[in-house]
Amino acid sequence: MVIFRKLLNKFPSNINFIRNKSYIRIVEVGPRDGLQNEPINIPTNIKIELINRLSETGLKNIEVTSFVSPKWVPQMADNEEVFKGIVKKDDISYPVLVPNLIGLNSALDAGVKEIAVFLSASEGFSKKNTNCSIEEGISRVKPVISKALENKIKVRGYVSCIVGCPYDGHIKPSAVSKVVEALLSLGCYEISLGDTIGIGTKITIENMLYDLLSFTTPDKLAIHCHDTYGQGLVNIYTAIERGITVVDASVAGLGGCPYAKGATGNVSTEDLVYMLHGLGAETGVNLDKLIRTGRYISDFLGRPPVSKVNNALYSRLT
Repeated sequence: MVIFRKLLNKFPSNINFIRNKSYIRIVEVGPRDGLQNEPINIPTNIKIELINRLSETGLKNIEVTSFVSPKWVPQMADNEEVFKGIVKKDDISYPVLVPNLIGLNSALDAGVKEIAVFLSASEGFSKKNTNCSIEEGISRVKPVISKALENKIKVRGYVSCIVGCPYDGHIKPSAVSKVVEALLSLGCYEISLGDTIGIGTKITIENMLYDLLSFTTPDKLAIHCHDTYGQGLVNIYTAIERGITVVDASVAGLGGCPYAKGATGNVSTEDLVYMLHGLGAETGVNLDKLIRTGRYISDFLGRPPVSKVNNALYSRLT
C-alpha cells in the first residue's frame, strides 16, 4: 500500500479527461497480430471479409497484414492480395508490419500508406524473435524507417516485452526507454508498448511509464496488452490514467505469441470498447457491429471468441 501511494504521489492521475468525453483511438490488430500464428491456413477471402467488416464498425486504424517472408510467417504469405483486395475507406488507416527493406519495398509496390516496425526491450527475446541484439535491431530498422519517410509513408514503432520477457525475466524501465527513444529519434510518429506475455500489473506498468514520460509525452505512446494473467484491461486503464489515448486490441481476443510459452491473446476489442464506453470515453466504434465481426471470424476458426463481452452479448443480437 505504501508503494502504491508513493506512485500516486509521483505520478498523479489524468483520468478526468475520460470523464470529459475524450476520444480514445483504437488500433485493431486482429487481422495481422491476431491471425498470424493460427495453425490452419486462413483463405485470403476470409481475411479480406474480416477487414471489410471491421471497416464498417467505426474503427479508424486496422493493421491488415505483414510483409514478411512466408518462410517465417506462412499465414501472411498472401499479404499483397489481402492489402489490394480490401475495400479501403478514405478515413481509415490500413497499416502493415514490415521487418526489413525487402518487406518495405513489397509494401510500397502494393500502395501501402503506413507501416509498423518492431523491436524488443529484451535482449533474449530479440535474439529469439529476430536473431539479433537490440542494437543490431535498431540498426536494421533505421534504413527501413528512413526510406519509408522519404516516400511519405507514416511509421509506427512496436516495442515488445515492456515489463517482462519469457527468457530474461523482469525488464527494467530504462531498457524500454532506450528503445523507445531510439525509435522516436529515427522518425516514428508513435510507439506501441507491448506487454507481450501479459505479465504486467498496475505497478510495473506505472513504473515503466514513469520512466518514459520523463523524456517524451503521452501523445507519442500507445499501449498494447495481452491478457495472460487477466490484467490486460487494468493495465490499459493504467496507461489511460497517464494520458495515453491510443490502445491496441484484437477482435474476439485473437492472437498470442509463438515465442512466449502459454501467452494468451491480445485484449479483445469488444471488451476494450465496452470498458471505454462505460467510462464515458468516445471511440466511434459500434459495439454491436464489432461483436458480429468477432463472431464471424470465431465461427470460421471453429471456437468461441475469447471476448467476454462478445460471449455475453451476442445472443441478444441474433
